[in-house]
Amino acid sequence: MKRNSLKVGLIDWYIIRKFVGTYLAAIMMLVVIVVIFDMVEKIDDLMEMHAPLYDIIFGYYINFVPFFMNKFSSLITFIAVVMFTSKMAYQTEIVAILSSGVSFKRFMWPYFLSAFIITSLSLSLNLFVIPSANARRIQFENQYLRKGGRGIYEDRIYRQISPNNFVSIKGYNNKTLRAEFLVLETYDKQSIISSLSARSVTFDPESNHWKSDKYLTRTFSDGVEIMKKHEQLDTLINLTADEIGKVQNHIQTLNYNELNAFIAQQKAKGSDQIALIEVERQNRIAFPISTFILTIIGVSLSSRKVRGGTGLHMSIGIALCFAYILFMQFANEFAKGGGTSPILIIWFPNIIFLGIAFYLYKKAPK
Repeated sequence: MKRNSLKVGLIDWYIIRKFVGTYLAAIMMLVVIVVIFDMVEKIDDLMEMHAPLYDIIFGYYINFVPFFMNKFSSLITFIAVVMFTSKMAYQTEIVAILSSGVSFKRFMWPYFLSAFIITSLSLSLNLFVIPSANARRIQFENQYLRKGGRGIYEDRIYRQISPNNFVSIKGYNNKTLRAEFLVLETYDKQSIISSLSARSVTFDPESNHWKSDKYLTRTFSDGVEIMKKHEQLDTLINLTADEIGKVQNHIQTLNYNELNAFIAQQKAKGSDQIALIEVERQNRIAFPISTFILTIIGVSLSSRKVRGGTGLHMSIGIALCFAYILFMQFANEFAKGGGTSPILIIWFPNIIFLGIAFYLYKKAPK
């Protein structure tokens, strides 16, 4: 490690190996524990539904593991940094490096290289790879863990399909493509001007038409309601089959380009689901980027040799991890409410922890 050169030297490679090695060991240990607990929790349902072993391994867990690993990648990075850096500090390796004339800023260079590798991988997985894995995972859950489609569709689905039109669907069954009840309402500002309702309606996925033998229309004008009965409903509704289910499940299966297109489509409809979808999009970037911030905090926090050694550093590190998780979870729920910009709210925890990182960096041994 040269004093000012950014060329990767022997000490840099030593730190990178320690960083990546500890990260991989920690995340694999966590994955093994989570898979065991998840299997224990689901084993009864899987046996009851006679799920094949091949599907359990390659349809569920092969797709579940990357999703879980990436979700907690930045936090595992932080714990890994604290673990091996505090050990280096306790063994006075860091003191020796800094005493040789290497600046603390230069000392952090291999940490940034390692964090860049992890962040790049995490972003690639988050934006393009994991969505397709989520689609296979959710398909498995729908088939074997949600009996009869339970949990896929809400009992009553209410969607905005254009700025002035709303549709309500009750008791939709994905296997029969039939719903117990459908209502299509048109509003002028806050007042309803017409509605269409039908029982036992069937969805045609090829034409996106809803069909029923009988339906009822109501129009409202100057306080007067006009009601008419009709036969043979065959109408096109601006609502695809994918949008009928729970939006949270659907957006998890879209890659970044598809997610952007879906947001544009929902904005054109005037949908009230924009905040929920925007939260998903911002999280896919905010979580990987936090790897850099948490790396700075981890190095700055654990590079000083203190009484209590690794145990003290780990205690403080775990406390900061829980604080970040809690803060991020609160931000997610608040952003879904749609009252304030989801972009600002989702990135706010990273901004706060960036301030903490800057403070700890200034206080770190130089």
